[in-house]
Amino acid sequence: MTLLFSNIVDSQGETKKGITIYVSPDGNDKWSGRLPAPNRRKTDGPFATLKRALDEVKNLKAAFGGILLRPVTIQLRGGLYFLNEPVLITPEHSGNEQHKLTICAYGNEKPILSGGRRITGWRKLSASQLPEQLKGKPIEVWAAQIPEVKEGKWFFRQLWINGRRARRARHPNNGYLKVAEVVDKTQNWFIGQKRFRFVEGDIKAWSTANDAEVVVMNRWVESRLPIAEVDEAQRIVSFQKRSVFQLDVGDPYYVEHAIELLDEPGEWFLDKRSGMLYYIPRDDEDMRNADVIAPSLIHVLRAIGEPKAGLFVEHITLRGITFSHTEWYFPEASKRGSDVGGFAQAAVEVPGAVYFEGARYCSIEECAVAHIGNYGVEFARGCHNNSLKTCVICDIGAGGVKIGETRIREDKAEQTFGNEIYNCTIRDGGLMFHSAVGIWVGQSYNNRIAHNEIADFYYTGISIGWTWGYGNSLAGGNAVEFNHVHHIGKRTNGDGPILSDMGAIYTLGIQHGTVIRNNLFHDIYGLRYGGWGIYFDEGSTGIVAERNIVYNTTHGGFHQHYGRENIVRNNIFAYARDHQLQVTRPEGHLRFRFERNIVIGKGERWLVGGIDFNFAFERNLYWREDGGEIRFGNLTWKQWQDKGMDKDSIIADPMFVDAAKYNFKLREQSPALKLGFEPIDLSEVGPRGTTK
Repeated sequence: MTLLFSNIVDSQGETKKGITIYVSPDGNDKWSGRLPAPNRRKTDGPFATLKRALDEVKNLKAAFGGILLRPVTIQLRGGLYFLNEPVLITPEHSGNEQHKLTICAYGNEKPILSGGRRITGWRKLSASQLPEQLKGKPIEVWAAQIPEVKEGKWFFRQLWINGRRARRARHPNNGYLKVAEVVDKTQNWFIGQKRFRFVEGDIKAWSTANDAEVVVMNRWVESRLPIAEVDEAQRIVSFQKRSVFQLDVGDPYYVEHAIELLDEPGEWFLDKRSGMLYYIPRDDEDMRNADVIAPSLIHVLRAIGEPKAGLFVEHITLRGITFSHTEWYFPEASKRGSDVGGFAQAAVEVPGAVYFEGARYCSIEECAVAHIGNYGVEFARGCHNNSLKTCVICDIGAGGVKIGETRIREDKAEQTFGNEIYNCTIRDGGLMFHSAVGIWVGQSYNNRIAHNEIADFYYTGISIGWTWGYGNSLAGGNAVEFNHVHHIGKRTNGDGPILSDMGAIYTLGIQHGTVIRNNLFHDIYGLRYGGWGIYFDEGSTGIVAERNIVYNTTHGGFHQHYGRENIVRNNIFAYARDHQLQVTRPEGHLRFRFERNIVIGKGERWLVGGIDFNFAFERNLYWREDGGEIRFGNLTWKQWQDKGMDKDSIIADPMFVDAAKYNFKLREQSPALKLGFEPIDLSEVGPRGTTK
């Protein structure tokens, strides 16, 4: 049988360059899949689905004795491929080091694998056809009936019109309301509440209030809280779930998804009882021919191996494909339980639309993950030596990339390590789960994050580690270099900040060998506190941060909460709003070394926090642009030096080429050079070449 199949392949001239399988929206799974387009008689041509093409790969491997004896390429013609279930890749589809499986776009065409469904049958509602809650409003409303919603088989929280995200009906349309009073304060701030008091008029007992959620931001997380009851007289809103942490007066929030809130173009409401979807078109949208898609799947693609058994998905490349239209929402099986409306940090439980587990030597190249409701790409348990290269992840409900897990695996085969995120653009995230991050690395080591742009998130840009304190950690040896991280906390459109306690890069736990170098971090904004550039949080240990440029932060270019034996050297920290540097918890060991840095800004407050002198400041240059004294805690410069700090440091103009325009190149006569400061070259920062 193997010989017969091989002869057939030979007769098609595919032995020298490998075997090509074609898939097209115009294809047919009963055809051979060996032609890029249907033949004239429509008797043969490409397959219709990627699933069928993957089945053919298994057939090839079976014919070849269980392995690929030639490279195999699955080429996808351009167009939308709506999936009834995620594409599943298993070890049975794996290539090998000599003969890989490649799944790619055909030529320059743009295939889109969609986890969504089209919504059709739109009609414009007359004044008499409007729901009672909308009558009298000066709005144009269109509606579509969705039987699966009425039958309780489908519900969604994202919607895209002509490739553009629409917004669930929201109040206020812009900006945020504020918690007026916390009714049920607890002894432990880790325990949240199921109600709060609002400012009169901010929330009403709408007829569809039980369809709505209050999304409240507190500390560094959001809580999505389904409304149970609104008491307008007492000004108390009660919820079906409790907030993640104890709320505080002044916490920002908004309300979404009551039909009464539908009042602005681009907004929609889905009535789960009638199955009617209501939408107010934007000026440039014609609903008679609009392409409307809502998500129905959590994942578009799942690559699943069993690393403990030594069965990996391996030597597979994805190239030139777009993955779209997914959504995740709290299931009963959520680790937070059915009683909590969020996560302790980073929306960590939200999975990736493209999900790998037990995969090694796989690559995602020149792909896009766009218009999704969850994280973009996830390398979970047992993922080794995989790469994400020259990709775009945008319009993201949660975060961009997840690497590793929150738990520590003892079996090395189940650990996640050695992966690379390179040359990617990750933007416009946290649109549903606001605390999600650009790139999250948990209990995972020896990964490289390089030449990426990460921007427009409400929380942290890059987060590494998942051990609070000095306990066991697997997060060492990670390299973060040549990345451009900006507009974190406050987005480029001016929205935010709404969360606190964040950084361009944020670390946790013991991480010997982790390096943060040659990055550009700027425009980092915290709400109440904590808009830092480089943020070493609880137990951060053994990390080197060098040759980075950090500017325009709200609470400091550098902050160490607590940790030990970190090195911060040869960086530029510029123009923090409240103070330039921060340290927090005093400890009885060497906390960090701060050497050969340039710190420039305005105002008197230079270093704030827990100043115990269990750190070393050496050969730094400081410059206050507006003149006057600088203070380290309550200490003057002389008093600071008398404590043994910065003995060989200076206060002097660093002589940047044009600091006002953020050109931090040093002039030849800069006094920083005499301190041993090495000029920082930003020419290689960010993505290299074009990301599609």
